[in-house]
Amino acid sequence: MNKNRVTLSHVAGTHTQLYQGTLPQFAFSGRSNVGKSSLINRLLNRKSMARVSGEPGKTITINYYEVDNTVMLVDLPGYGYAKRSQSEQNRWSLMVESYFTNNSFLCFVVQLIDLKVGPTTDDLHMLDWLYETRTPFIVVATKSDKLNKTNREKQLAMLASHPSIPEDVPIVPFSALSGEGADQIWAYIEDAVREVEP
Repeated sequence: MNKNRVTLSHVAGTHTQLYQGTLPQFAFSGRSNVGKSSLINRLLNRKSMARVSGEPGKTITINYYEVDNTVMLVDLPGYGYAKRSQSEQNRWSLMVESYFTNNSFLCFVVQLIDLKVGPTTDDLHMLDWLYETRTPFIVVATKSDKLNKTNREKQLAMLASHPSIPEDVPIVPFSALSGEGADQIWAYIEDAVREVEP
């Protein structure tokens, strides 16, 4: 797969605008400002393919990045941003629920959790929902470079033993600064693509 061949191929602002194609999809989920855009930019070797903002809740669309006509990386809007209006929150909820409902081309969810902060209440709701709906997922622990070695290992051990994260779910430490974890995430994506190829 040529990861340099990438386009922002589709943007959905409402539940009626969701992508209807058949490429395998990998959805990136996490709270506002957890580092989803930075992760996607790292995976795609681009500085600003996905817009990085210091302002939480900036992305309120579902953005579909097509890689080499082979896979779709799907940037979901961040959750847990309190300053959104009720109508925006309702639109977010309907759009994301519609995305997950009857999406037979979703291979797995990349669930981002800030390694320094640990799982928030909103993260736990999402993890429980993924488990209850039997949606495959991996956990990416972002901002791994923000902790010293002792605290990093402590936080990773906490995630590994967390009751909301099944034992067989991979946990990948990731740093947007160093790129740690990017190759491992791609390996999971490529394995999943091979499984669905005819």
